Amino acid sequence: MDIEQIVREVVEQALKQKGMAPKTSASEPLSGEELVYTRDKVVGVDEPVDHETVAKAQQITPARIGIGRAGTRMKTKSYLDFRLDHAAAQDAVKKGVSDAFLEKLGLPVLKTKAASLDEYLMNLDAGRVLCDESAKWLKENGDKGRQVQIIVSDGLSTTGIEENIPNLLPSLEQGLKMKNISMGKPVFIKRSRVWVQDHVASLVDCDLVISLIGERPGLATSKSVSAYLIYKPTEDSVEADRTVISNIHDGGVPPVEAGAYLSDVIAEMLDKKASGVTFAQMKD
Repeated sequence: MDIEQIVREVVEQALKQKGMAPKTSASEPLSGEELVYTRDKVVGVDEPVDHETVAKAQQITPARIGIGRAGTRMKTKSYLDFRLDHAAAQDAVKKGVSDAFLEKLGLPVLKTKAASLDEYLMNLDAGRVLCDESAKWLKENGDKGRQVQIIVSDGLSTTGIEENIPNLLPSLEQGLKMKNISMGKPVFIKRSRVWVQDHVASLVDCDLVISLIGERPGLATSKSVSAYLIYKPTEDSVEADRTVISNIHDGGVPPVEAGAYLSDVIAEMLDKKASGVTFAQMKD
């Protein structure tokens, strides 16, 4: 995501709409005066009845409220905000988790049958099963018969994984250790869907699988992670058998807090031997 390029394009569009020629060419850098932009929220409504109330409302929601308009269009700053958020969402899906991050994370890296990003996005089933090589490795080297197996997946937001897992994973592991819950060594699975956890469980014979996976990004945030939990999945398991805790990021459920909470949920699931709708009904 090139912020300067996005600013340039929006400024040029605004000038053309006013019948003015852009001051710079695509190869020339924007000057300090021309590149005046901040992500801070501002009240864009002209002469609002209650400026303070609008400003306060903007600070408690990621929604685009109080942005005002220029004729029938968004104002330039609002359009820049939109373009940047849209670019960040695209990057989250397409850029891939960096090798440096994976090396620092230090987990075994497995792959699904989705051989490319295009196949992963277009063929759901390809991301639900480990490739033959990874399945063989996990069967031979995975920790067997543990209560919990943790999976980290890039999913649809590599940005979310890189931003949250460094705090979320240690918090979750610490919580499980404090409760004396046995764990298999966590694994990282590239281009995987939630249901890959069923295949993993069949190979390591665990009681419960939890997948920490990048959420589909939106314009509010591209950095969110969800946790999907399922107790003893089988070939007949469906979505209703899974419990999900979503919106894990600094602007939602903070990752450290989420890890501690997830360990509590896992302990309760192991005690009740259930997840998903069945688990929810037991809690009620």
